[in-house]
Amino acid sequence: MRGFLFLSLLAAAPLALAQEQPERLDSVVVKASRAGENTPVPFTSVSKEQLRSSNPINSLPMALALQPGVVVSNEGGTGIGYSKMTVRGSKGSQINVTLNGITLNDAESQEVFWVNIPALTSVISSVQVQRGLGTTANGAGAFGASINMSTGGVQQNPSATISTSVGSFATGVLTANASTGVLPGGLYLDFAWSVNTTDGYIRNAWGNTTSLYGVIGWINGSNSLKLTYLRGDQRTGITWTGIPYSYLQTDRTYNPEGIYTDDSGNTCYYGNHTDNYAQQHLQLNYTRQIAGALTWSTTLNWTDGYGFNERYKTGKKLKAYGFPSDFAQASSKGDVIFRKTMANDLLVLSSSLSYGRGPLRTTGGIYVSYYRGDHYGELLWSKVLGKAYDYASLNAPDPGNNWYFNQGRKWDANAYARAEYTWRWLTLYADFQYRLVTLDMNGIDDEDDLPMGSAYRWIFFNPHAGASARFGSHRIYASAALGGREPGRSDIKEIIESNNLEGGNRQIKPERMLDIEAGYGFDGKWLDAGANIYLMEYRDMLLETGELSASGYAIKDNVPRSYRRGVEIFAGVKAGKYFSARGNISLSTNKILDYTQYWEEYDNPDDWNFVGQYSEHFDKVDMLLSPSLTAAAFAEVHPFAFAKNSFRTTALSAEWKYVGSQYWDNTGSADRRIPAYSWLDLSLTHEFTLGEGRLGIGAYVKNVLGSLYYADAWVYRAHFASDGSWYQEEGVFPQPPTNWLFKIFYNF
Repeated sequence: MRGFLFLSLLAAAPLALAQEQPERLDSVVVKASRAGENTPVPFTSVSKEQLRSSNPINSLPMALALQPGVVVSNEGGTGIGYSKMTVRGSKGSQINVTLNGITLNDAESQEVFWVNIPALTSVISSVQVQRGLGTTANGAGAFGASINMSTGGVQQNPSATISTSVGSFATGVLTANASTGVLPGGLYLDFAWSVNTTDGYIRNAWGNTTSLYGVIGWINGSNSLKLTYLRGDQRTGITWTGIPYSYLQTDRTYNPEGIYTDDSGNTCYYGNHTDNYAQQHLQLNYTRQIAGALTWSTTLNWTDGYGFNERYKTGKKLKAYGFPSDFAQASSKGDVIFRKTMANDLLVLSSSLSYGRGPLRTTGGIYVSYYRGDHYGELLWSKVLGKAYDYASLNAPDPGNNWYFNQGRKWDANAYARAEYTWRWLTLYADFQYRLVTLDMNGIDDEDDLPMGSAYRWIFFNPHAGASARFGSHRIYASAALGGREPGRSDIKEIIESNNLEGGNRQIKPERMLDIEAGYGFDGKWLDAGANIYLMEYRDMLLETGELSASGYAIKDNVPRSYRRGVEIFAGVKAGKYFSARGNISLSTNKILDYTQYWEEYDNPDDWNFVGQYSEHFDKVDMLLSPSLTAAAFAEVHPFAFAKNSFRTTALSAEWKYVGSQYWDNTGSADRRIPAYSWLDLSLTHEFTLGEGRLGIGAYVKNVLGSLYYADAWVYRAHFASDGSWYQEEGVFPQPPTNWLFKIFYNF
């Protein structure tokens, strides 16, 4: 801890003082974690205008679908509800996501659940997507990519926008934004509200989400004070398991979640088979321009979350829900309704000092967070016990009581510093992050009442260095970085349970990676283009190998060697006011070395007696859900740009995405592979002058060519010793055929 405090002070110390024209105070927090034009890392920036124009559905993953190496999917197919995004094949838990410099990744799972922050694109002003390890980041270190977002900057003049959209699958979006602009004395207020509804493409993919955003701020000379509030409420049907692969050709919208058979033999679906979550973020930021080139910024953040999923399950034993084994009906099977609940809080202090004068740009700071997460389950109803069951007289647990309760407590403290020095055509860059993480877990797990008591401590040092050179319109760069990442809660939980049951001391190690990047860019008057080569070399990557403990628990294991290597090529062209286009292509190879896949093995398909594990070894095999080829293109035409009336605003745009084939699991089997797919979207927009404002309309046609594809999948397999046959369950996530949205908005 002493070393951490020393590095914190060192990172926050100013390098020098100077008088210089101050930069915009509302951009200081964002710049602390963003790459600049000469920073030797691959990145793309997406403006507010691009975010608003891409699609009326305000899901951020969908808005970033055309970025290099990005693959997105949505469980319900409409963009509302659970969305998933990978970058270069790196999953969500490996992507560091920040909002105004504060991490949004859940501290335990390290995932970002985009459904919990709906309509985000309606309130953020810009996004930067860094691929690879990127620059030093607040919170969890980036391990495959980072996404840095900022909410709207200070607007000088009052404005307001109201927008409504309707479309296929009873999808509707209503959004309102308003800003006072900067009032006399420096006070300003911003507000945004959004409601999103849909029936979804597949059954039970309905969603009702709302968001509320508000800012009260004050900016005066060298001082800025801002209080930001963001709340998201989500209530959706459960679609986690997708649809069985066997239904893909006959009923692409079938979803088995919540299905049961009533006493009359009729097939029914439980009406409240739902996922519910509410999350709110409160951020207080103070920024001061100490001297012309020196700026200090500090943010206090509180994030509060509460939610549950309610599910109907058939054929469950009561002992799985807290009933003791000596209870008369503990082993009786029947239908149950239960809830699994989580409640969490995140407190963050982030403080940085930025200096920029002449050729030197530096930033240093500290970031300290404390997370508390509670998990518990409630049995709401049991068909075996019935409604009139007398629990107290038989000393049985009341279904309303928790059958499990466990907690996680996590401290994350880091110090970081970065510097760029430009001399003529050469820019040298270096940064580091020193990170200390502690995790304490206690309580009872939701399976087998096993204790989860454990404590962990990890230290990471993540350095990064590189250089770039600019010759007129040409730029070349190269960099190298080291990164480390701790295991997630689910990774640790299974190890704990295995050790508790078997008295072992199995350990799980953090993942580590070396990232080498090199690239070229050209920025001309009407053409920009470039290419980037990357080598992401992993040590001890954590994978679900299928291996079971002796007690039957699935265990993630560290794979000694794996890598992602590839090249990214991109280009853009702009022909005056009439036409613009951009595109990219990513080619990669994503391999695991010296890998063994395990499956459960049973005696025969009739008895299903567990006899051990069946395994297969691979010297080199493709990583799951990591396509070796992705490509994207965007084109926009303003056919009447020469007009002197409103026709000059008419725009026709096209978006195209191609995703190469990818595997369901880590075996490289052609039988378990998502076929390559592509989609094409078209939109037509137009704006009129109406009174003091602008009235805009837009028509958006998604998947114009009607491609019938699925974008994500999972699989479970078991082997039978008697005849060598296999049992397989799988879920795939089909995306809808041609669908549409119509949008109208008024801005003044």
